[in-house]
Amino acid sequence: MSTDANGRIRSWTLEPSKPAYTPPPGAVDAHCHVFGPMADFPFSPKAKYLPQDAGPEMLFALRDRLGFERNVIVQASCHGTDNAATLNAIAQSNGKARGVAVVDPAISDAELDALHAGGIRGIRFNFLKRLVDDAPKDKFLEVARRIVRLNWHVVIYFEADILEEMKPFIAALPTLVVIDHMGRPDVSQGPNGTDMTAFRALLDSRDDIWVKTTCPDRLDSAGEPYDDFVASVRPLVEDYPDRVLWGTDWPHPNMETRIPDDGGLVDVIPRIAPTAELQRKLLVDNPMRLYWAD
Repeated sequence: MSTDANGRIRSWTLEPSKPAYTPPPGAVDAHCHVFGPMADFPFSPKAKYLPQDAGPEMLFALRDRLGFERNVIVQASCHGTDNAATLNAIAQSNGKARGVAVVDPAISDAELDALHAGGIRGIRFNFLKRLVDDAPKDKFLEVARRIVRLNWHVVIYFEADILEEMKPFIAALPTLVVIDHMGRPDVSQGPNGTDMTAFRALLDSRDDIWVKTTCPDRLDSAGEPYDDFVASVRPLVEDYPDRVLWGTDWPHPNMETRIPDDGGLVDVIPRIAPTAELQRKLLVDNPMRLYWAD
């Protein structure tokens, strides 16, 4: 684990490799974060981790190194419901970034409008108990109803063991839904395992549920070259090509003991999306349709 003099954790590699795979023109890293800088954007007192600064300059340098053109910046849990750091990164992107916010259910319509003007196009509901203390479904549904007028979507983060109890909540959402990291299935079970079968049933329940086919570093306990992840996720990309997204998850929150190489993550893309058409949908067409429709 790498920590600085103040005990702040680094969860990203300082020298990511240059991937062998070249993304298509216009490719979007549709799931990444920024941390701080803390001096300008303090972390939430409720944060479950205290990271080192990983600001927009670092994110955009990584984007260029990996061969991407745009980013979708997802509010990190360490910043709570203060989206200032995310908005700052979007503002510095020259139009090449959009964002997903985390909001207090009591947020006003005027505040939602301000987030929209700042480049936010969705809100995230986090159900991971290790990251959040409270996830009030009734209040989340109320907020979801209020963002319909903005044509935003809802991003949901949960683990596979609570998928069944999440189904009524997901069914009640009045917006397009994006599931982070496929609901964290056990990919060692394979594409026909219990977790992936249950997740595919969820996708089949609504044609407006999308999925981020992300985080082999989190989901594949065998590690590189992430063969279990590829075997489980490739059929998902092939069978739901118009509803899949991909992202680095940089700077990899809470991965300080197994820091992934971002270039290696990019090289997984052609293994889960084996044709040029699938790669273009995954990296360009789908994220552009969702985040830059306007």
